Parts: sequence; structure tokens; C-alpha cells
Amino acid sequence: MVEIKDRAAIDGMREAGRVVANALAAVEKAAAIGVTLRELDGVARDVLREAGADSPFLGYRPSFAPTPFPGVICASVNDAIVHGVPSDYRLRDGDLVGIDCGATLDGWTGDAATTFTVGTPRPGDLELVAATRNALEAGIAAAVAGGRLGDISHAIGSAAKAGGYGMPADFGGHGIGRTMHEDPHVPNRGRPNRGFPLRPGLTLAIEPMFIAGGRDGYHAGSDGWTLYTDDGSRAAHIEHTIAVTEDGPRVLTLP
Repeated sequence: MVEIKDRAAIDGMREAGRVVANALAAVEKAAAIGVTLRELDGVARDVLREAGADSPFLGYRPSFAPTPFPGVICASVNDAIVHGVPSDYRLRDGDLVGIDCGATLDGWTGDAATTFTVGTPRPGDLELVAATRNALEAGIAAAVAGGRLGDISHAIGSAAKAGGYGMPADFGGHGIGRTMHEDPHVPNRGRPNRGFPLRPGLTLAIEPMFIAGGRDGYHAGSDGWTLYTDDGSRAAHIEHTIAVTEDGPRVLTLP
């Protein structure tokens, strides 16, 4: 069931989203050659704790997962697309790092992700990140009252096609509010003027995931969580939580 939020609920989600933005900023600032993914998870934990927020990631266990998720961030490096488990891996020069984080504060949830390079960028990485960010911005711009969910999907899918990037077909964004994952599902490909109506009060997490090699294939790693590109090419994942309003889309996961 899709829940339409009132102004007070959206304002509550904005505060949770602010915590997420601060955590992502702190993690990116701390990310340096030699730092472990587990240490970055600790940075995010500190931000959530100081804000009095809980993590919707920690202990989360959907039907496909062999174990509850052990971190408050997903940390996906290089050919990992999403859902990377924080580990003792030490960042290296040229790594491409995707960080996904969520926070629940006073009963409302925010979810966002960013991708950045560590040290010297590898060829094509900055273009990949920029293209993914542009696709997210196109998807957000399409989230207007009176439109359809397919307008968002079409905007993201068109950006991927124009840039020659692949996307994991089974993954996309989602509704969000009292919990991290709510209806409706937000595919990263679709037809315009199709799907669920975009009404004021609809809150969504929009999250394009681009694969540099141009193919869509992916597989799960041995941890049962991390999704890797089949062709070994690098991937980027960028996400915001937004609200559809009468005045246009409102991004809830900004600092």
C-alpha cells in the first residue's frame, strides 16, 4: 500500500534525511588511502549516534539475504554495484567507492547514496559518476505532481542509454517513509505516462546505478549481499530521498 504523507511527515523525513546527508559527507571526508571500509562504517555510526538516529540498514534481512546486514552503510568498491558489506578492505589509490546510508529519526526514515573516487581517478570514473548524478537529477526533475512513475523511470533509463551505460535490471528505487522500503517500486527503466500517479505527499528514494561497461549483468558475491558487475567494469550508485509536492520535487536528503 502506498502511503501519502502530510507536511508534518515530510518535515520529519527531512530531518532524518539531514542526518543521512551529514553521515555521507563525513564518510567521504574520512575516505583516504589505507582507511578500511569498516572504519568508514564507524564514522557513519558516530554521526547517527550523535543525532539520536537509528540505522534501518543494521540488522536488515530481506528474503534473499543469508544473514542480517552488519553495518550502517553499504560500501561498494570498483566493480561492486550496491549492497557492499563494510569489511577490513583498505582503500587504495584510484578506488571508486559507493556509499549508501539510511537513518531513522523520530519514526521517519531517509536514504541516500553517493559515489566518489579515492586518490587519483581512473579513466572514465569521473564521467561515470557525473552521468549517474545527471540521471538522478533527471529522475528528480520528472517527479512532479500530475505525472506518472514511469516518467521518472524513463528519465533515468534514457540517460543510461544516451551514455552507453548498463544498469542492473532488477534493482531501482522505492517508496520510503516510516520504513526504508515501502511501495511503490521505482524502476530505473520505463515508459513515460505509465505507472503509479505522482501525487503531492508521495515520498520516494530514487537511485540510478550505472555500469561502465554498458552491460546489465550482475551477480551476488560470496557474502550473499554485495552485487558485482558480470563484466568486471566499474559501477556508480547515487540516490536521494524526495517528496512530490505541489511546488515540485523536494529533496529531503540534503545537508
